[in-house]
Amino acid sequence: MAADVNPLPVTESHQTNGDSPVDPEEWLHMYRQMFRIRAFEEEVNGLYTRAQMPGLAHLYIGEEAVAVGVCEALTKQDYITSTHRGHGHCLAKGAEPDRMFAELLGREAGYCRGKGGSMHIADQDGGNLGANAIVGAGTGIATGAAFSAKWRNSGQVAVTFFGEGALGQGLVYEVMNMASLWKLPVVYVCENNLYNEYTHYSQTTAGELRGRPAAFGIPVEEVNGQDVREVHTTARRLIEHARSGKGPAFLICNTYRYHGHHVGDINRAYYRSKEEEQMWSTQRDPLKMLASWLTDQHLADAGIFEQIETDARAEMKAAVDFAVKAPYPNASEVTDHVYA
Repeated sequence: MAADVNPLPVTESHQTNGDSPVDPEEWLHMYRQMFRIRAFEEEVNGLYTRAQMPGLAHLYIGEEAVAVGVCEALTKQDYITSTHRGHGHCLAKGAEPDRMFAELLGREAGYCRGKGGSMHIADQDGGNLGANAIVGAGTGIATGAAFSAKWRNSGQVAVTFFGEGALGQGLVYEVMNMASLWKLPVVYVCENNLYNEYTHYSQTTAGELRGRPAAFGIPVEEVNGQDVREVHTTARRLIEHARSGKGPAFLICNTYRYHGHHVGDINRAYYRSKEEEQMWSTQRDPLKMLASWLTDQHLADAGIFEQIETDARAEMKAAVDFAVKAPYPNASEVTDHVYA
């Protein structure tokens, strides 16, 4: 286990957020989106512990500011690709929680008619080209989508989310090379939550993370992934860079997963300390950070956050109820919508 904790380095221009073009209502909307993700994941954990959900899930709790900060800078027509820890990306891009829960439970009403499960949800209508259980695989799909967007002159941008562990995959470097050569409208978002499953990234990844995309001539920004204001402000700039024809960009978001690698990873003391977990959850919680800023700036009353949280929990309870009662797909369609 690593002896120290990532100090959340930022570029000089992002040590303070400064004035933002986003108004208070939009920041409250982002708080709502982040809390919806957290409430969704808490319900997922409950379904697993009650043995109501088949398989495993990888919770996004603690990383909500990344998905929301980035996706709020996109249009519905823009593309994303996601990861095995992808529920947050899916919700942030506009997916409905009832259909997501139905997918997790293998029900016909799910986005993939119950055949994708937790790690393969896709919502083509919302621009989500799919989560992917293969580490780094979404980078190829997003880069291909960006190539298509440029060829069609559609003005769309593709964003691909992946963890720092994906920087050990050769595909990531192949597609960054092509994206840089062809100036494709794609933004690579690395969610550095410090651990490649159970190993600190410093033990698996040589050199500086930001040096890798820089070697391909791709501009790199590094931000505090727990601060949705910083993530969003930077993401907007990088997405505009890609959309305007200047080529790809790379965003490193330093973040942290509050739970285990997956829902079954409960005792984590052998690879990270309880003190480290407590520090991140108490001092670097993205929800607390945004709420504190809004109240300190007199942009929102404390009571509004309680209402947002109450509404979100009720929404997720209703979504779970819908999914639990939804029928399974007919066995006759087991080979439908499956491609290999």
